[in-house]
Amino acid sequence: MDPALYLDIIGTIAAACTTISFIPQVVKVYRTKHTRDLSLPMFLIFETGVFVWIYFGWLVGSRPVILANIIIGVLCLYIIFMKLKHG
Repeated sequence: MDPALYLDIIGTIAAACTTISFIPQVVKVYRTKHTRDLSLPMFLIFETGVFVWIYFGWLVGSRPVILANIIIGVLCLYIIFMKLKHG
């Protein structure tokens, strides 16, 4: 197997796992509107890291890194929005 293809497959699997792991929290926040126990500073720092990962992915030309972090970034922004709206 081509090493570049192998790395893309491994990266895609890792990206899928980390992206999917965020979905249950987003669904819970959407259903309950309860965000009191979520840490806003953690999500803000996390979102900053996501933007840096997107930039890194762009620099190295890694589509799995870019795509996964765009999706996670949107999910994280939703949680931040709900945290600001509902406390």
